[in-house]
Amino acid sequence: MKHVISSPKAPAAVGPYSQAIELNGTVFVSGQLPIDPAKGEMPEDVGSQTITSLNNIKMILEEAGLGMDDIVKTTVLLTDIGDFAEMNNAYAQFFPDSKPARVCYQVSALPKGAKVEIDAIAGK
Repeated sequence: MKHVISSPKAPAAVGPYSQAIELNGTVFVSGQLPIDPAKGEMPEDVGSQTITSLNNIKMILEEAGLGMDDIVKTTVLLTDIGDFAEMNNAYAQFFPDSKPARVCYQVSALPKGAKVEIDAIAGK
């Protein structure tokens, strides 16, 4: 049976979807834009946007009783693959030991003008 996960410490969904869904111990976190939930704003640079997106994922996972070490896979979307190194440096701060599988794509645009969006799959 699936269970909707929602954290007030992360930005509300910007469309008809859930922040995350838990099914049989696996949590699927929707793509997180780098929106600061307290201010409703996005930082300018890709490194800060990466940190904000991952902090949003962290808050959603905490609501599900999980942490960043429980992530098994992420997908990173960038509007400019030239920002890969900056994103990667910020991303690495969240996964010092247990590094999940990951893919990274360049896309033509992201909602609200974001430069990065990240989703995650985590397991209990």
